[in-house]
Amino acid sequence: MNQLEQARITIDAIDSQMAALFEQRMNAVCAVADYKAEQGLPIYDPAREKIVLAKNTARIQNPDLRPYYADLLQYQMDLAKQYEAFRMGRDRVAYQGVEGAFSHIALTRLFPHAKAVPCPTWDEVFRLVENDEAAYGVLPFENSHAGDVSAVLDLCYRHELAVVRVYDLPVVQNLLVLPGTQLADIRRVYSHQQAISQSEKFLRSFGLAATAMDNTAMAAQFVAESGDATLAAIASEETAALYGLQVLVPGINTDGDNTTRFIVIGKELPAEGNRFSLLFTVDNKPGRQARVIQLIGESGFNMECIKSRPMPHVPFEYYFYVELEGSPHAEHAAALLEKLHTVCRTVRVLGVYNK
Repeated sequence: MNQLEQARITIDAIDSQMAALFEQRMNAVCAVADYKAEQGLPIYDPAREKIVLAKNTARIQNPDLRPYYADLLQYQMDLAKQYEAFRMGRDRVAYQGVEGAFSHIALTRLFPHAKAVPCPTWDEVFRLVENDEAAYGVLPFENSHAGDVSAVLDLCYRHELAVVRVYDLPVVQNLLVLPGTQLADIRRVYSHQQAISQSEKFLRSFGLAATAMDNTAMAAQFVAESGDATLAAIASEETAALYGLQVLVPGINTDGDNTTRFIVIGKELPAEGNRFSLLFTVDNKPGRQARVIQLIGESGFNMECIKSRPMPHVPFEYYFYVELEGSPHAEHAAALLEKLHTVCRTVRVLGVYNK
């Protein structure tokens, strides 16, 4: 027996022990989930996770292995949180669209073991989370090429929910057709408006007319069910496989670094994060908005972005969204919020997350 074979036998024996220990660990997780359910406690406990990581990583004698073991521990704790959510009936996650939409793809990356709940509209995603019919909702928030998804920001303003996580999904738009279709056959293309905008240069170069639909996966589903070889869709490679379409032209989006930022909405703000976002309104008086920006700078926070949107049902008045670098639970953050309340008409912490 050579060295490789001997090492593999050793690894197999260790894996057998680890499988038994994993099952024991997850049985203990069940007890944790039951207790949290009885006491109404949140699944995520960042303070506990920090202790577990520090304590157990210190047990590794080889310092080169410590960061790898920390990754393994973090993955185990992430799995445990997902299993706790399953045990506690909190594993339903809502998204807008149908299976294969970019929101669905982001959901499966963020919550690989969750029950994905499709919704016809973004508003319905908010409603399910508000009514405890879903623990979380996954929504597109911003695209590096097409800009804001303003309707989602407006829903964040109108609903008392929190942004608990952000996720950047690299987006590659592809031209999808029925198998055997040639580029010369295509007369009309269907997709979400943002995907059409992202692929505008390609569409213009071939003189292809485009029709907007609710999302990319619905467009692919429509083309697949139509049986019409003159129709095409713009969507992901995963969506093509899902609906039996062929990727005729890959990567048609103008921006090669096209990325969509998704937000996860929930009912409670996380206890920790390295970014936080605010929604605020000010009286329409000279210097009020400038004073808010000044206070943020004086408090030592880097403002990564600021956006304004028309207030619902109030003509020509606006609310503002800002994203700040740092923890909202720091002492100087509390002082900033206190000062903002004296300047702003309304102030609300919308989100806490890591980025």
